[in-house]
Amino acid sequence: MMPSATHCNDCKNQKFFRETEIRSHCLSHAQAVAFTKFCLRKFRCAICEPGTAVGAIAATSIGEPSTQMTLKTFHFAGVASMNITQGVPRIKEIINGVKLISTPLITAALTNEKDEKLARRVKARIEKTTLGEICDYIEEVYLPDDCFILLKINAKRVRLLQLEITMSSIAQSICTSKLPVPVRISQITILGKTIMTIRPPELAKCSKMMAIQYLKYNIGNVVVKGLPGIVRCVIHADEKKGDSYKLLVEGIDYREVMATVGVDGRRTYFNNALTVADVLIFSLC
Repeated sequence: MMPSATHCNDCKNQKFFRETEIRSHCLSHAQAVAFTKFCLRKFRCAICEPGTAVGAIAATSIGEPSTQMTLKTFHFAGVASMNITQGVPRIKEIINGVKLISTPLITAALTNEKDEKLARRVKARIEKTTLGEICDYIEEVYLPDDCFILLKINAKRVRLLQLEITMSSIAQSICTSKLPVPVRISQITILGKTIMTIRPPELAKCSKMMAIQYLKYNIGNVVVKGLPGIVRCVIHADEKKGDSYKLLVEGIDYREVMATVGVDGRRTYFNNALTVADVLIFSLC
């Protein structure tokens, strides 16, 4: 069966359309040659003579714009009570390769940026929460035949902060903390859902009463949830993206923040270049 004239015309039209699309999206030979000559000319103009003071030229190129920059630490826009170093002090930190920068800030993206409840839960996992912040009271109790520390957890505050902790996890945090008076799990008694007693041992260097006083003074600093190196974590709502949430974290625990459940480590950034290099290179190795 011989093909009709209509079929032949359709094939020609399709072929013409394909060739037109290819020409519109690809470089021609003449364009490629012109582009190569242009790049070569730019490269030859950029070549420096031996002995050129490239350091002074580079310093001038950085120093001139920096005179127009701010000179102090300024308030971080949109976040209450959060500041970040900008301007000349920040340029000095970058050029000198300062490892301990003045205002370390981690920008952590969430796996679900639209979920505010997830943002609050992740914030509770990252931000350091101490035992003193969730206790109603920490008291010394002296009886005729016994003495111990009595503490009560504020369950309402724990729910408000959405802390994923229990009385058992609090007891474990106390035992693993570096307290002046070491406490074992056998010396902690859990009474109900919010009450706990601690009976520290009598040490050779101090009496039991002194041990109780030392423990009462320091036990409020025990970290029960969060990362010890994180000072504060703030939920930042980006109105330009339509109620999109991210976390602004003050601290240096970059690796731990990336590994937190609910944080998208691929889109988590830190303004300390040396720490980022150490963490990412170690991960690759």
